[in-house]
Amino acid sequence: MAHTQSAKKRIRQTIARTAINRSIMSRVRTLRKKVAAAVASQDKEAAVAAYNTFASAIDKAAKKGTVPANRAANYKSKAAKAVATIA
Repeated sequence: MAHTQSAKKRIRQTIARTAINRSIMSRVRTLRKKVAAAVASQDKEAAVAAYNTFASAIDKAAKKGTVPANRAANYKSKAAKAVATIA
């Protein structure tokens, strides 16, 4: 167990940050699944709407440092390609 004040504070900060990051990533994963479901159903309008929501959420996650910028770009690229396959 931590004894110094600074170590105790780091533990508190880590717990708070972990909770925030977990909720952000949960939202991102959910939106990613919604894009995949819309693509699977071949609904172009729903897929584009789901992609736009997902892209916004992943950009915010990258801006906050929850997701590395390159990983966010890869996620967006894969989702965009999937949406583009719907004709």
